[in-house]
Amino acid sequence: MILLLGAAFLTQVVPYGQIVESREAVADAREQLAELEAENAQLTADVAALGTEAEIEKLAREKLGYVRPGETAYVVLDPPSVDQPSVDPKPEAPAQDESTWVDKVWNFLTGADAES
Repeated sequence: MILLLGAAFLTQVVPYGQIVESREAVADAREQLAELEAENAQLTADVAALGTEAEIEKLAREKLGYVRPGETAYVVLDPPSVDQPSVDPKPEAPAQDESTWVDKVWNFLTGADAES
């Protein structure tokens, strides 16, 4: 009876590990998709803005220092830096382990916990 229960348990552990890995891969892919969609929206807005005369003039003034005839350009420089004592940031708190007990057992059985 114990052998049958052990065999039944082991046949369920392997598919569970594959399911967990698949879920992590899907979550990573969704996160990457969201980042790429946000970047795409920003780039689309930038392209649309570049089609206007006002944006072209603004960029020419900011990036290249262009001025219209009769205007005077001024350059503002930062004052020389004074050595100030640096403040050490607070050390980060250790990350919380969000894995379930089944994940921990699976990592133990596969040896994944020893790699970390």
